[in-house]
Amino acid sequence: MHFRIGPNIGKIGRGAVALACLCAMGQLNAQWMKRPDPKAPHAANGKPNLSGPAPKQANGNPDLSGMWQVADAHLQFNVAADTPGVELTPAYAAIYKEHLAGEGKERPAGKCLPHSIPDAMLAPTPFKFIHTPNETLILYEEFVDFRQIFTDGRALPKDPEPAWFGYSVGRWEGGAFIVDTRGFNDKSWLDDDGHPHSDALHTVERFRRPDYGHLTMEITFDDPKAYVKPWNATVHFNLLPEVELIEGVCDNNFDVQHLVGK
Repeated sequence: MHFRIGPNIGKIGRGAVALACLCAMGQLNAQWMKRPDPKAPHAANGKPNLSGPAPKQANGNPDLSGMWQVADAHLQFNVAADTPGVELTPAYAAIYKEHLAGEGKERPAGKCLPHSIPDAMLAPTPFKFIHTPNETLILYEEFVDFRQIFTDGRALPKDPEPAWFGYSVGRWEGGAFIVDTRGFNDKSWLDDDGHPHSDALHTVERFRRPDYGHLTMEITFDDPKAYVKPWNATVHFNLLPEVELIEGVCDNNFDVQHLVGK
């Protein structure tokens, strides 16, 4: 199942897509019987208290576990919308111009190819954090994709095979989960409008959970081939309490026939 549609549908269409994603997500999650979480802080009415304290792992670090959904999907089509002064190098500015002119026709997800960082988190389809002692997993409902973030002290590989999600290592600093990622291929887009990147992309994500129901990601993009200087974006997420993932497989690729471009 595939929910994203390219930017050629305009502002009204984008709103419809966001609504469709929300409705579809609700339908998928509804297939799981709702199961109360005994670890969650609950209000007097029995519902999870999203303003309650953030949970801790056994080692004392914040626990990011849970199902998360972007709080505001306005960055889905332009991850740099809130960041003034983002400047592409001439070669990659031309690529971005082509993506915009094509109105989404070459969008990887339209061909059932993966999203990447941060695009996989920008649309209203959920993802799930899972901590283990030596690595943290992020599971994405859309396309049944995943990330491994190793926290066992290893370094990033020196000459990795390029990957859609790159290679990630993580560490904790002052309550923030810091994720370093390199080793990307250059095939993915940063957002649905088509901000490009090269294989030199290096991202640093800083995840913080200020309370039970909210998560913030500050992400730095450093790509000297594609951008004149590093730049940042901040994305906020809301917890989806007491629900679970359902696989969203792109097995009937009907998008391509509708993405006519220009």
